[in-house]
Amino acid sequence: MNSYSIAYATLLGLGCLLAGPSSAQEVKQDPWSPSREAKISPVTQAQLDSADKNTANFLLTNGNYAQTRFHPARQVNRDTVKNLHVAWIFQTDVKESMETSPIVVDGVMFVTTSFSHVYALDAKTGQQLWHYNHKMAPVTTFCCGPNNRGVQVLGDLVYLATLDAKLVALNAKTGDVVWKTDIADPELGYSETMAPTVVKDKVLIGTNGGEYGIRGFLRAYDAKTGKLVWNFDTVPEKSVGVWATKDATGRDMHRDIAAEKAQLAKSGDPYAKLGGGVWQNPAVDLATNRIYFVVGNPSPDLDGAVRPGDNLYTDSLVALDLDTGKYVCHFQYIAHDVWDLDAVSPAVLVNVRSKDGKSIPGVIHAGKTGHIYVHDRKDCSLIRFSEAMVPQENMWVLPTKEGARMLPGANGGVEWSPIATDPDQGLAYAINLHQPMHYRVENSAYPNGKLWLGGAFTAIADEKQSGNITAVNYDTGKIKWQVKTPEPMIGGILATAGGLVFTGEGNGKFAAYNSSTGKELWSFHAGAGVNAPPSSYMVGGKQYIVVGAGGNTQVNFRRGNNIVAFTLD
Repeated sequence: MNSYSIAYATLLGLGCLLAGPSSAQEVKQDPWSPSREAKISPVTQAQLDSADKNTANFLLTNGNYAQTRFHPARQVNRDTVKNLHVAWIFQTDVKESMETSPIVVDGVMFVTTSFSHVYALDAKTGQQLWHYNHKMAPVTTFCCGPNNRGVQVLGDLVYLATLDAKLVALNAKTGDVVWKTDIADPELGYSETMAPTVVKDKVLIGTNGGEYGIRGFLRAYDAKTGKLVWNFDTVPEKSVGVWATKDATGRDMHRDIAAEKAQLAKSGDPYAKLGGGVWQNPAVDLATNRIYFVVGNPSPDLDGAVRPGDNLYTDSLVALDLDTGKYVCHFQYIAHDVWDLDAVSPAVLVNVRSKDGKSIPGVIHAGKTGHIYVHDRKDCSLIRFSEAMVPQENMWVLPTKEGARMLPGANGGVEWSPIATDPDQGLAYAINLHQPMHYRVENSAYPNGKLWLGGAFTAIADEKQSGNITAVNYDTGKIKWQVKTPEPMIGGILATAGGLVFTGEGNGKFAAYNSSTGKELWSFHAGAGVNAPPSSYMVGGKQYIVVGAGGNTQVNFRRGNNIVAFTLD
């Protein structure tokens, strides 16, 4: 990767100017495909409920409703992984940042690309079955690349959220549009990159736009019709909170509460343009009928003077009732965040050790701060936080006009990258970035749906960047092992019952590691950045590992357009 020497704000701006393909909305057939129809049985709710036990399929973006990214197949294991080889490579039509998590149903794979394309492939051969190319005008307001993180299937429909903030249901066999609905107005800064979560005939979707002065939300739509069922605003009308002065770890954040209260009296509650996007999928607790998700940064990112208060529920874990969307509980990691160290990696449901040593239902989240946070699922309260997985310096120095140095940089820690867990070992696996940055603040008025950072995050050109893969015991908070990487890590990770974890790097390396020790056991060079979460499945009696290799806009890794599947001899 070239040195990350430009301002992060500049990179965001470049991303916003990218214009997506504007060709007609259509389904394209690969000319060498014998049939454009995918032979797939309807996916039932019962199948989704038990996805964590299903070795043949990969039914949800993060493997299952708990989002553990732990696959139960063990054919590829510590002894056999040395024989892993390329089964097939599929090249998409879009050579751009790739963050898709492949979904596999009955031997049919669904992948997405930047600019909201969907491909259905034969999971055994990589042969294209159909291709949906979403029609949209050039989109001028989106953050961090024109990415798409995937789809989900329920019944005979494939659900997609698009860059221009629409929710689309496709026929799983043909790719034809069944229904489409508007989620929000992209001209006001709203966009979609996350994959939908479908449960109990509801399609759950959040929104991007925390860099554009939106008011964030999580919504449920009827899976059959696309009609809105409920809406939860991630920023309530009373967003001030309790005037917290310390972060989740107990460190002082140097807030000027008196100045904030004076601004509140002058301008009122800033909730309407306060940001709070939802980058990643909610976890679903089927036993309690609750969902758990994390909320992103306030707007503008760096200029806290114009948004007094704690800025609820930004930078928070939030739980809702699945049926009604009603608030249950929350925990805020950083009140009044002026560093963009928000909560973006998805929440994960596991059993954890309580403070008194009992095993209880828990929820964990890996933050940009470099900590893994462990919560009681009952009330969202914090039980513990892990040792820091990345260097931390000058926390929480306030941004200045000249630029103040603080670690971690604005990308983390753990970015949007989903973590994986191994319930038998009680370990969580996370990939991290180390990007030293200067935080510079400037006052700017709301620009009506345009980029609104309130300053810039500038990578320090002469300081080395790096990354790591870290295994954390979530019952103790201790790091068990860590593997350093030469470049920052972004994309995601997969754990398997074969005692392995798989993840990729921006230099094209895709590797398998011993999940207990971190020892590298196998690797492959994909030719472009491997910055997407891997998946696993079985077809024809063989286990496959699959990952996208398309690079990444946000960290400027080499672009590509490959979906690569691996299997054993």
